[in-house]
This record gives sequence, C-alpha cells and structure tokens, in this order.
Amino acid sequence: MKISGVDIRPGNIIEYEGGIWKAVKIQHTQPGKGGAYMQVEMKNLIDGRKNNVRFRSAETVERVRLDTTDFQFLFRDGDMLTFMDKQTYDQITLDAGILGDAAAFLQDGMDVVMELYDERPISVQLPDTIEALIVEADAVVKGQTASSSYKPALLENGVRVMVPPHIGAGTRIVVDVYEQTYVKRAD
Repeated sequence: MKISGVDIRPGNIIEYEGGIWKAVKIQHTQPGKGGAYMQVEMKNLIDGRKNNVRFRSAETVERVRLDTTDFQFLFRDGDMLTFMDKQTYDQITLDAGILGDAAAFLQDGMDVVMELYDERPISVQLPDTIEALIVEADAVVKGQTASSSYKPALLENGVRVMVPPHIGAGTRIVVDVYEQTYVKRAD
C-alpha cells in the first residue's frame, strides 16, 4: 500500500531503496520557503543500519504489510527478551535492540504484537500507552508555574519523562511508550 511521505508515523514499516525500514522518529517541518516535509529517522530491520531521510508530501513510499501474531512477554535475560506465542505456546528469544528505547517499558505478562516478514520476527509492537509509577520527581521551582512548565521525573523502569508540576513521587501516570512523554495521571 502506497502512502504519502508526510503520512509516515513512528512504528510504520516501509520499503525504501530495496530494504525494509522502520520509522523510529519523525519530525514535520514547514520551512518559510518551499514545501513542508517529514524528516524521518529510520532503522533497517534486517541489518540494523540507521538512516535519516526527508520525504516531501508529493513522494510516496510503499508501506509493508507484515504478518502479525499475538505474543506475551515472559522475561528478560540480560539483553535477550523471551516471548510466547499465545496460540501455540512456542517461545521465541529476541535481542532487546529490536525494540529500541521502547524495551524499557516491557512488563512481565504484557501482551505485544510480533510482526513477521517471511516468517522471521523483525518487529515487536507494544501498547501505545502504559501505566508507570514515578519513583522520583524534582521539586517545583517557585515562580515557574505561570507558564506551562514541566519538571523531570524518574519512572520505576529507569526512564526519565517530563511531568506537570503537580505530579509527585509515588504517583501512577500513563506514559506514551514511543514518544516517552507524560499523557495523563492514571485513574
């Protein structure tokens, strides 16, 4: 399926220059002169190379359809992650690098979607948001509350995110896994 270059989102798998690439980060830029474009940081799913590419809205890329299977994350052993197929109960072990920064958000028993290309696992999709506990949050600096200021906070998994001033240590929050940003306070 062909999509416009500006419709690429993080996590999309695209075919580019004969390889299978995953969009890791995107940045939409609209310069004062000329047309808008999407700056896409991509990772090759076969050999792990990274590439930064600029796509204009007139350009199209082929979005690759992968076979998807429901898996459950079982445990982490160093840099290796073990998953179980929810239908066949087969276990598969993958390098944590396949998930990138999102690997820190894996929780035991978490349901994930494994993407397969020619029966070979090349990508793991986590839920878009998860709940996490803040273990440490900086104090609010007095006088900075007039503007929408955020402060750094450390989550239980070791990831730092920026949170609003009213959020303190011991609070459960919802975090966007791929952007690593605060979404809302957990209910």
